Amino acid sequence: MTPGSNIPLSVARVTVDVTAPVRLDVSGLLLTADGKVRSDDDFVFYNQPNGPGVTHRAGSGGAGDSITVDTAAVPPGIEKVVVTASLDAAGATFAGTEPTATLRSADDGSPLATFTPPRLGAETALVVVEVYRRGDAWKARAVGQGYANGLAGIATDFGVSVEEPTPQPAPAPVQAPAPTGPAAPLPPPPSAPAQAPRPVQPPAPPAAPAAPAPGAGKVSLDKGKVSLQKNQTVSLVKGGRPLLTSVRMGLGWEPAFRGKDIDLDASVIAYGPDRKMIDACYFGKLQILNGAIQHSGDNLTGDGAGDDESITVHLGGLPPEVTGLVFTVNSFSGQKFSEVAKAYCRLLDAQSGDELVRFDLTGSEPKTGVLMCKLIRQFSGEWDMTAIGGFVKARTVRGLVKPAAEAL
Repeated sequence: MTPGSNIPLSVARVTVDVTAPVRLDVSGLLLTADGKVRSDDDFVFYNQPNGPGVTHRAGSGGAGDSITVDTAAVPPGIEKVVVTASLDAAGATFAGTEPTATLRSADDGSPLATFTPPRLGAETALVVVEVYRRGDAWKARAVGQGYANGLAGIATDFGVSVEEPTPQPAPAPVQAPAPTGPAAPLPPPPSAPAQAPRPVQPPAPPAAPAAPAPGAGKVSLDKGKVSLQKNQTVSLVKGGRPLLTSVRMGLGWEPAFRGKDIDLDASVIAYGPDRKMIDACYFGKLQILNGAIQHSGDNLTGDGAGDDESITVHLGGLPPEVTGLVFTVNSFSGQKFSEVAKAYCRLLDAQSGDELVRFDLTGSEPKTGVLMCKLIRQFSGEWDMTAIGGFVKARTVRGLVKPAAEAL
């Protein structure tokens, strides 16, 4: 799954496992239509593992914690169950840590979907996925929203009043300044380890999204042309409106050594919310998705100024099942990118020709493929463009399908 994408649930009981290279505390919150909990019974975590229709299971033997939602047992007034993850180690952030949520049938363990949020930075807690009602049916949505103040910050944001301990041993708890709501029994301070094997840090002021890590984060088009760094994201929004017109992705390169032709092929691979390929557009297939994506044709040498190959995407004409596009360049003849110079990709307004976003590939590796960038459809409707710049061993579009899916 990609951020904002959703899938219908084919089972009544679903388990969400959240794993990472480090220890995580996973919790579930049952929310009403106003996005708040009703009482402390709606906050399910390791010190309160059972709620109405929702249960928590602590991981063991290297397995992660999990939340199980029995949709048939969730009370009628609950619209969604959000599954969150926070870091167990005090002061740790998600920078360099990639948590993965796996949705499974709670009855037979069969996988339904997986979701790894985009690269994170200073966040210490995360809303990973949500299980929600749509009429008489249930769905799951990938979220990936980060918070800078831990599990307590998430709880506060959803209307839970968190008890904050004072420094003295065994003091009476003092209510923290948080939005009104029922008090959830968050773990006591480290002075009482028998009751709180994994204490949660007390909340800071009401939660706000964390600041992006260097080289990451998101910018917009409001100030004009954007030059991206590797792993940086631009939201394709101008003046508060999503850019849904036709855009053209131009890709270019030059030979690193004079007099030597470089035959590279640009392509774009379209994916659904389950990260499965829907179709690919390249020199052998110049038009896909009923013309919503069109390729300019093959360039055999890489000579000349300007874009060597380009791919036009009619954003407003893409079918709804397309949630991700990965733009790639590969060397069918086997030439390595160590023989290539000045490779770049740039996004242009297809009508005016104005350059909107540019990413210049820095460095090179002796490999035959590169993932240049990706476009991801957000739940709110706009598209985000993220620079990737990852080298892979692949000489054909078919060889790029798997690594491109992993980059979503």
